[in-house]
Amino acid sequence: MKEKQTMTEQARSGFVTFVGRPNVGKSTLTNALVGEKIAIISDKPQTTRRAIRGIVNRPDGQLVIVDTPGIHKPRTLLGERLNDLVEQVLGDVDVIGFCVPATEKVGPGDRRIAASLDGYPRAKKIAIVTKTDAASRDDITERLMEVDSLREDWAAVIPLSALTRDQLDVLSDEILLLMPTGPALYPEGITTDETEEDRIAEIIREAALDGVRDELPHSIAVVVDDIAPREGSDLTDVHASIVVERDSQKAIIIGRKGSRLRDVGAKARGEIEGLLGTRIFLGLHVKVAKEWQRDPKQLGRLGF
Repeated sequence: MKEKQTMTEQARSGFVTFVGRPNVGKSTLTNALVGEKIAIISDKPQTTRRAIRGIVNRPDGQLVIVDTPGIHKPRTLLGERLNDLVEQVLGDVDVIGFCVPATEKVGPGDRRIAASLDGYPRAKKIAIVTKTDAASRDDITERLMEVDSLREDWAAVIPLSALTRDQLDVLSDEILLLMPTGPALYPEGITTDETEEDRIAEIIREAALDGVRDELPHSIAVVVDDIAPREGSDLTDVHASIVVERDSQKAIIIGRKGSRLRDVGAKARGEIEGLLGTRIFLGLHVKVAKEWQRDPKQLGRLGF
């Protein structure tokens, strides 16, 4: 009994989230630390739309990373709800990692987000300069100096590359040291608390986002309608709906003679099969829910 108490006292566990402008590499960093893809990646702003938890299990403790949407000026009810979600997460976590890419100068948006961290005095703060693999040494040095000057209470300022995994261990060590002592919050071996349906919906949305532009990325949502083993077969049937806001967007997603929708299915299928551990038949349908980003009822139906 005494030995168990000693282990608990030495182990640390808690919640961390990464904040920053859209597209600074928060989801890529989350996936790299977890060692598995749990958050979809896209170069489209506001790709992340939920609080996705990734679990990092270590001999000396456990980190629960809450991947959130990027903080932005909302133009729709969905945007307002995403910002509210970020605010709620920031109020609950033990550590906040503020991310700035090494490839871009610190701007007004970065300064605004860094200043807003005053509203979360409970959390310890770390500054992270991301994407160092794509920047020169001079750029990295300049970014570190810019970021360091944004606040006086950084527990650490760390440059890293999630892509090459450079300095990832330094970051996870530093975060764990800032966590409270206590037992693991999730059973060992679990890497996320996301449901299979949610992960499949995100895989399909990631495939649908590839190659689209203008306002269409913001208008795409995905709902999994059904997952069921096919009787007398080793196939699993997966049926999902890609939801857009206008008929013109529906035509773009489907493509000429269904070519684009087939591409989306082909891109998503392999990853879904890896997740489920079985061959699948993927049935995709495109539906129009007019102005769903601004409609409270539609947002509720889509899980926002």
